[in-house]
Amino acid sequence: MPSLSILLWRALASVCIALGAIGVVLPGLPTTPFLLVAAWAGARGWPAMEARLLAHPKYGPLIRDWRTRRAVPRRAKWAASVVMASSVLSLWLLPTPSWLRIGLPLFLLAVACWLWSRPEPAPRAPH
Repeated sequence: MPSLSILLWRALASVCIALGAIGVVLPGLPTTPFLLVAAWAGARGWPAMEARLLAHPKYGPLIRDWRTRRAVPRRAKWAASVVMASSVLSLWLLPTPSWLRIGLPLFLLAVACWLWSRPEPAPRAPH
């Protein structure tokens, strides 16, 4: 029987994989950040799952780029920026408290600045 800590790492990896899978079909819910956390948790308690994530043809390179260089693809930066901007627009169109109308845009601006400061992965050779 695996130890409690291994079971907790596996539970975290499983929840993040499930959220990532939902993000594939639900617009606005990111997939890659959840898979990054799933691979991180898998490395601590589920090496086989981590290996499967790293070997995935679409998400494996993103995880490896993040681990080696903290790199984020430009397309992901743009997608995140558009979602953040649409969230801010929604705040202004819907009745929301003024602290949220001020606080969330400032927070998202800080996130966007951080995100755009990340390096981009090196170009990959075509298959």
